[in-house]
Amino acid sequence: MGNPHLSRRSFLTAVSAGAAAVTAAPLLAACGDGGSGSDGKVTIEWMDIATTEPSKTLYPKIAKAYEAAHPNVKIKLTNLENEAFKSKMTALTASGKLPDIFVTWGGGVLKQQIDAGLVKDITTPASGLLNTITPVSLKAYQFDGKTYAVPYDMGMVGFWYNKRHFEKAGIKAPPKTWAEFLDDVRKLKSAGITPIALAGKDKWPGMYYWAYLAMRIGGMPAMQQAAKTNDFTGPAFVGAGQHLKELVDLQPFQPGFQNAGFDAPGGEAASVGAGKASMELMGQWAPTVEKDASGKGLGDDEGWFPFPAVDGGQGALTDVFGGGNGHALGKDAPKEAIDFLAFMLSAQNERELVSSGAFMPVVKGAENTLTDANRKQVAEALGTSTGFQLYLDQAFPPAVGQQVNDSVAALIGGKGTPEQVAQQVTKVAKSQ
Repeated sequence: MGNPHLSRRSFLTAVSAGAAAVTAAPLLAACGDGGSGSDGKVTIEWMDIATTEPSKTLYPKIAKAYEAAHPNVKIKLTNLENEAFKSKMTALTASGKLPDIFVTWGGGVLKQQIDAGLVKDITTPASGLLNTITPVSLKAYQFDGKTYAVPYDMGMVGFWYNKRHFEKAGIKAPPKTWAEFLDDVRKLKSAGITPIALAGKDKWPGMYYWAYLAMRIGGMPAMQQAAKTNDFTGPAFVGAGQHLKELVDLQPFQPGFQNAGFDAPGGEAASVGAGKASMELMGQWAPTVEKDASGKGLGDDEGWFPFPAVDGGQGALTDVFGGGNGHALGKDAPKEAIDFLAFMLSAQNERELVSSGAFMPVVKGAENTLTDANRKQVAEALGTSTGFQLYLDQAFPPAVGQQVNDSVAALIGGKGTPEQVAQQVTKVAKSQ
């Protein structure tokens, strides 16, 4: 999530006033070693992806605030960029040791870690905290009736766009069909505006297009069937590649997009935030990262619309693609780790967190705090959704998710065909 996700990025606020920021801990040399020492002190190893504002500052602050209230606890925070985090977690999973607290997007990646016996079942020890969380936010972290992570963000992917650009191009309303979307891309190009920013280097943002198109063509049954049979060669997935190629053939992306990162300088988020590109297909964190990456952001000129329908497709506009962000615990995490997560999501903190504009609510009743029109749209789309699909690079085991990202990136880069994408993903899925 990739992203991120930040891809599937973590944003946290609501800390004690005046708490000083602290420097993130060095990269963890060893994980899962938190716990009580001989002197009664407890160290919690926390690995996350808070590399941009506001979370880059807020995470250390909230850790410091918790430490101030719990003098016997020391929280060692390590933040890694999204792709570096995923690589590090793959290596740590293979080593058999995970951090006491680590960010997770759930799905097949978390399930693999659970099956390896590396993740703590928090169903009972965190029951009080989990009872305050909206049920839909917990789904990606539940397996066989047990819960393995605490969500702190829940949302979906959609198009974030520049209203001024649309107006300049003569686009009166956001597109509702794929054909209208392609036509709007042409109008933007004719007006001298780069239609879409894409982080080609990170790959996962391109996957969003393929996944959503497959959903719109085949509906949720096609996604469920693929998950059951590990076969992605059906009409929905091949058709997704064909429709994505229609878009790619229009050359809609910013110059140098294949070497662009999501939240890197001059990357996808910065291009949209600085007004150099009109749209990006991204999760609920997009406006915050656009502002952080570009130094300005779109403000009132930012709009949002759901991924359009495909003419003749079986999927509904109310079928959504996305996911949440959560924190899981390594199997040997001390009991204080759950208490810390409860501190992060206390009612007061959640209200402040949501009102900060950083991400979407997970605590029951916190949705009433939303004031931004775009975020209200996202919340409404989630609340009225008829189907939900987790990010494909998280829903399936890591090797399958990586193949999806790699194959779709090759298609976008002109080095693969729609049929090859479907065949390559199926081959890896059936080998797992």
